[in-house]
Amino acid sequence: MKLSSILGLNSRSAIFGNNSARSKRIARSKILTKRILRRAGVPTPKLYKVFRTDRDISNFDWGKISSSFALKPSKSSYGDGIIIVRKRVDVENKLTPSYWVTSQRKKIYKEDLDLHVLDILEGAYSVGNVPDIAFCEEYIARHKVFRRFAYRGTPDIRVLVFNSVPVMSMLRLPTVESGGRANLHKGAIGVGIDIETGVTTYAIHHGERIEYKPGNSKVKFSGIKIPSWSQILEVAVSGAAAAGLDLCGVDVVLHSERGPQVLELNSQPGLQIQLANMAGLRKRLERVEDLRVLDAEHGVRIAKALFSSHAKRKSEDTHVLGIAEKIKIRTANGAKRVVEAKVDTGAHRSAIDKKLARELGLLKARNILWKRKVRSTFGEEERPVISLVFWLRGKKIVTQAGVADRKNMKKRVIIGRRDLGGFLVELGRKK
Repeated sequence: MKLSSILGLNSRSAIFGNNSARSKRIARSKILTKRILRRAGVPTPKLYKVFRTDRDISNFDWGKISSSFALKPSKSSYGDGIIIVRKRVDVENKLTPSYWVTSQRKKIYKEDLDLHVLDILEGAYSVGNVPDIAFCEEYIARHKVFRRFAYRGTPDIRVLVFNSVPVMSMLRLPTVESGGRANLHKGAIGVGIDIETGVTTYAIHHGERIEYKPGNSKVKFSGIKIPSWSQILEVAVSGAAAAGLDLCGVDVVLHSERGPQVLELNSQPGLQIQLANMAGLRKRLERVEDLRVLDAEHGVRIAKALFSSHAKRKSEDTHVLGIAEKIKIRTANGAKRVVEAKVDTGAHRSAIDKKLARELGLLKARNILWKRKVRSTFGEEERPVISLVFWLRGKKIVTQAGVADRKNMKKRVIIGRRDLGGFLVELGRKK
């Protein structure tokens, strides 16, 4: 990772922190965030109760809500003041009160919950110790995919969104040290995620690279396939858009039945996500800063085209290509069409003929990632760059391709060198 590509705190605030005062106010309040997200149809955990005054506590029966829940301050940071209750235990002896068990296996009673709410209302966990609001929401247990990797608490997925494009993401795993919380400042583990595939890559703990779960050399953090990956990214983009946030960290948890749920929004997200992905944010943000993004799905398409990790292919998958190869292109309706393509190691990006792209339904607005200005014999013109999926020697390739008029060329598709990883090219060999 080049130092010049790393985004620092000053750059984050001065260059890319164009969030409005209203958007920041929404992000600072978890209650306001939930209200805005619900209005926009963005899924969030169920809200059980909001405590605004002392009277809300005295009139509340904790036994009438779910036996598992999360009690939170509205304006805390770094996970401070959050109590996760896993279950309620009803005692048959009437002289002994019922109690709840937290994620740390501690017993707490009604009086403990009431006192904690009072502390929150008095501002014990808010920035500047100003009076706050407390609320109770649904506790979402960890998804079965993460059980081997997380300690007791629920992992979440931080998605960094800029200009409606998810530019970077990481999985945050609770540890013994973090007390079951998915917060890096408290000792949780951050694991980078490849934006294209949703597969984990590198892991960090206190800013240092690690490969295996502490204390267990058999549990490796790389190679975890995140379920519902495209849906997670779309939900994150929709959440940022609902609050009007330009640069935003969106925290998403996975419900086993209802899928991705947005926990909270961060208008000034931390930057350790760069270490977890071994990649700098600066260039990623610059690449999407001026793009026109139609909606969440379009933003995810752009992200997958731009920010794939391009993992190295295994040597046994290597094929020798000629300068002409037959490929199968996926059309807009999901069919496959066989086309003869030119393998061109002199071209960086793959390209497709404009008429062919239109025939295949690939020039629809949703499939156009962006437009770029190029100089040609006809002067300066704008050419679309589209999302293209094709199969070469049985290998599926998801890429971005420039669109140009190639009607006078023998081959209507060019395969550029960025899509030839894992292949050998024999220039004198036609097929």
